[in-house]
Amino acid sequence: MLEWLFLLRGAPDYLRSDNGPEFVAFALQRWLRDRHCNTMYIKPGSPWENPLIESFNGTFRGECLNRWVFANGQEAQVVTEQWWQEYNLHRPHSSLGYLAPAVFAERARLSLNLD
Repeated sequence: MLEWLFLLRGAPDYLRSDNGPEFVAFALQRWLRDRHCNTMYIKPGSPWENPLIESFNGTFRGECLNRWVFANGQEAQVVTEQWWQEYNLHRPHSSLGYLAPAVFAERARLSLNLD
């Protein structure tokens, strides 16, 4: 996925991530270095270094996870997928001028002639 994104949009100067095992793997660090992309790690216990994901996590917990007692993994997948669809496609976001993400993306695509 990163390879495709780097080809599509170019490699960023830095890739910022937490210290999860998938992001400290030597193979990934080498792959990023070969593409002239540096890594920046968020210090453990420092949510202020990544406020966007922390905001999303709080929203997801408050609006979805705390409202359900899932009977099983399948129910959890269905409910969270429905919430994700609503959040990412239909729900207005203040950061997008109170447009739904799908509407914002379509307007951006049309204004940039990305066809």
